[in-house]
Amino acid sequence: MDIRFISSLLEVIRTGSIAAAARNQMLTPAAVSQRIKSLEHQLACELLNREGHAAKPTEACLSLIPRLTHLVEETAALKIDLDHSGMFGDLRVGVISTALTGVLPNVIQLLSSHAPNLKLQIFPGTSSSLYEKLLDKTLDVILVVKPPFVCPKYLKLEHLYSEQLGLICHKSNSLNITESLVHLPYIQYDRLAWGGAIADSFLLENDIAVNTLCELDALESIAMMVKNEMGVSLTPIWQGLRDFSNQVKILPIQQNRFARQIELISHRQVGKERLLSTFSTCVLNVASKL
Repeated sequence: MDIRFISSLLEVIRTGSIAAAARNQMLTPAAVSQRIKSLEHQLACELLNREGHAAKPTEACLSLIPRLTHLVEETAALKIDLDHSGMFGDLRVGVISTALTGVLPNVIQLLSSHAPNLKLQIFPGTSSSLYEKLLDKTLDVILVVKPPFVCPKYLKLEHLYSEQLGLICHKSNSLNITESLVHLPYIQYDRLAWGGAIADSFLLENDIAVNTLCELDALESIAMMVKNEMGVSLTPIWQGLRDFSNQVKILPIQQNRFARQIELISHRQVGKERLLSTFSTCVLNVASKL
């Protein structure tokens, strides 16, 4: 039984689509379908229910998923066990957008010279969505905002850096922080986002009523709207904000309790300890220079 075929089946189950699995594995849908049919022939059972463009596992397939997942993980671990440098293998990394354009490029550059055999699969997303994928082991490690709750002990948390909260407004604005929030249109950093909840807590604590123009979880888009004089916003002062510095004024909030904490969170149970250690060392190295 070809382990690559099992990997394709698991990817179809994860994405819910043969076409999506094919894109992720850089194969054609026909090739993935053929792999599934080969497994069905070898196991003498139907593995997928195909409905239009969707594909769902059958009851027989669901009963096999734990063992099939274990086979794929153990096969990947064989090469890792033979590599005492801890620098060989694949690592699935989830990253929030600001870290994707901020810290991650330098991490990838460092890894390319120090660990060229460590292959990263990068998955962008929100902190909450990436955290859920880490819990179900779809991801091995994530760079996200510190969760607003206590994490289970099988997760390892490492602090990377802090991002001070600040009011961002157009360069032409002469009002102070409170005046800007009260009198100008407010672009709300999504209150359901972990970072957005911090910004909202500042408004609540200071009893500031704002005139919300819109609410979104996309800091780069918020900065672009501020640059175009559409309003003001409370956001973390992330590294990429300097790209807007010609048109955007930043007024820092001095209280540290409103800072957004960025953390590296990894799963202790994925069997990739040396790979995670190598990646973690590089990320901490880059973060220490911010």
